[in-house]
Amino acid sequence: MVEKISSPGARRIALAAQGFGRPRPSVVSTRQLNGLVDRLNLLQIDSVNVFERSHYLPVFARLGAYDKALLDRITFEAKAPHTEYWAHEAALLRREDWALFRWRMLDYRRRYGDPEDGWFQTNRSTVDWLRAELAANGPLAASEIEHDANKRTGPWWGWSDVKQALEYMFYFGEVAIAGRSRFQRRYALAGDVLPAEILDRQVDEADAVRELVRRSAVAHGVGTLGDLADYFRIKRAPASVAVRELEESGELVPVTVHGWERNGKPEKAWVHRDARRPRRLEASALLSPFDPVVWYRDRALRMFDFHYRIEIYTPEPKRVFGYYVLPILLDDRIVGRIDLKNDRQSGVLRVQAAWTEPGAPADTAERVATLLHETAAWQGLGDVVVSGRGDLAPALASALR
Repeated sequence: MVEKISSPGARRIALAAQGFGRPRPSVVSTRQLNGLVDRLNLLQIDSVNVFERSHYLPVFARLGAYDKALLDRITFEAKAPHTEYWAHEAALLRREDWALFRWRMLDYRRRYGDPEDGWFQTNRSTVDWLRAELAANGPLAASEIEHDANKRTGPWWGWSDVKQALEYMFYFGEVAIAGRSRFQRRYALAGDVLPAEILDRQVDEADAVRELVRRSAVAHGVGTLGDLADYFRIKRAPASVAVRELEESGELVPVTVHGWERNGKPEKAWVHRDARRPRRLEASALLSPFDPVVWYRDRALRMFDFHYRIEIYTPEPKRVFGYYVLPILLDDRIVGRIDLKNDRQSGVLRVQAAWTEPGAPADTAERVATLLHETAAWQGLGDVVVSGRGDLAPALASALR
């Protein structure tokens, strides 16, 4: 008999697996930061800084106010215990996990590095020169490399040939990231950044995929095949093989979740055998658009009945909710969304829009106001200012007063 889990039960399992519902430490140390990265397996990176860079936000959502310099120390310094790779999208992960993505590096090389008519092969002179430059002078940011090919083309986001080559070499695992400076990647030959025990570690693709799917299941608590595959952006076919093997070993337990349906039938799902199953869960958090709780939009819709699309690239007249909108998590529900801007020059946190979801509890404005005061204090800002757009904005402005 396949176990049936209620929709609220599934939400609590998923949020508990993500580190919500636990007492927040009075002081956040590097031990708690390392522990959180261990729990999540990765922190997705994004360059948008209108409120705060995305990799800082999942930590604040789960642990509360902390010193961002501590996170920088364990992630962006040259000898930090974490590095970067394309784990979900560009993400911070433990250095020892680098070898689990060697199969992805080989796949990228086959697709982009080997074809004779591809960019990488037709720019071999630039690539060879960069290897020598990194060997002699690395680690280096792309902006520090002097070369005739290091000029942007096209609009402001256009990469130079030097940046293009460095990124391909990063995809292939030939180059690793030796931290960041002013948020710019510092590139180095992998052998100059990673120790021999990591570089020499060989993990068969099937074993690596199984381990990554296992970690996805631990981090999700409960999920469908699509959920488990998406966490590390694994194709469904190999993910399905891994799920079957983990089910056979007893680590994944098949379940159905009320309301999780596909084509009118209950969708197959699995719960990790060690997942916590809290009867209630207390949480109050602003979620980054790239938080694992919501980054897979199909899962966010299925689990929270929350239709979410980031509108950064939508022309302003066509935006529905705002430029950089963060989901609002209260307990085990997403109850609204809020468009925030860190006005560093004026020293205020600006609420450019605030909206509720259907069925948001009556105390939403009061709880969000408390959360915003905490957020402003963490950001070193003196006040919170509401612009008035959105159905939550008037009550939120009143609660903040």
